Amino acid sequence: MKILVTGTAGFIGSHLAKRLLERGDEVVGLDNINDYYDLRVKYGRLERAGIESSSIEYGKLLSSATESNYRFVKLNLEDREALHALFEQEKFDKVCNLAAQAGVRYSLTNPYAYIDSNIVGFINILEGCRHFGVKHLAYASSSSVYGLNESMPFSTSDNVDHPISLYAASKKSNELMAHTYSHLYKIPTTGLRFFTVYGPWGRPDMALFLFTKAILEDRAIDVFNHGEMLRDFTYVDDIVEGVVRVIDNPPMGDPNWSGKHPNPGSSKAPYKIYNIGNNSPVRLMDFITEIEKNLGKVAKKNMLPLQMGDVPATYADVSDLVENLHYKPNTSIEEGIARFVKWYREFFRV
Repeated sequence: MKILVTGTAGFIGSHLAKRLLERGDEVVGLDNINDYYDLRVKYGRLERAGIESSSIEYGKLLSSATESNYRFVKLNLEDREALHALFEQEKFDKVCNLAAQAGVRYSLTNPYAYIDSNIVGFINILEGCRHFGVKHLAYASSSSVYGLNESMPFSTSDNVDHPISLYAASKKSNELMAHTYSHLYKIPTTGLRFFTVYGPWGRPDMALFLFTKAILEDRAIDVFNHGEMLRDFTYVDDIVEGVVRVIDNPPMGDPNWSGKHPNPGSSKAPYKIYNIGNNSPVRLMDFITEIEKNLGKVAKKNMLPLQMGDVPATYADVSDLVENLHYKPNTSIEEGIARFVKWYREFFRV
């Protein structure tokens, strides 16, 4: 298959592109390589796949030096004309949209970045799929859409109408927009609610990266909600396995779906939502203890209250994933953190 993967300078996108290439797919990667976090990590991910950073030009498709089936283009999703031209030229079989302005806390101070990338950019993706015969659109949603929901574990059949950050609201909007296109134009779409992804090549704005860096530099770490946060930490390889299975299994629509008792996670249209999480929430303090163990160093801690826009707990119900795709993430935090710390020390030479 020829697959467009957006966000391939990003954490999950870079891992997904590598996995698809390994199994023989043709991949076109797209990313705007913004400076939201350390560009060394973004360019490092691209160079790992044979994309030379010195050769990248906006709007120009660049062939990988090491992967014969991989090309990359630097592009903004909100660049409607350029994205339309890319879809018209390449005639993708499937699309996996992982590009987005990420981060809950950043949305408190930079709201327009989320509208541009996550709303305007997503409608441009949908229009490309509509006009150029894409057979399946898989896209990243987020566990943050559950917002004020306190029913645990979070289920895709739950109502998610109470987001508490603009980032979450933008992801909920993506799900609504996708359903509209699935209904009107019969485009199969699948939304993926990721739960706290971590692992090698991870995002520098995420807890594992921040904690590891601070501990090694002998700086205090900020521990929100006094360490009583619960997170369904999910290892990146588990996430990628789930995404690949989703890409390969476009939704057909549920003939038993009822508008009298509507299930928000499915539809009569070819539309589906999945949680991808470890289904085993971990206390933040236990997570920190595991990092300390791998670094051989105890962290200095600033104990702080819950931050605005954050939820105290996440916990994924993955029964749909198990039932429909016969898959459940299972990497332990002990194994995952050890792999991350090994990568971190090698990449930053510390």
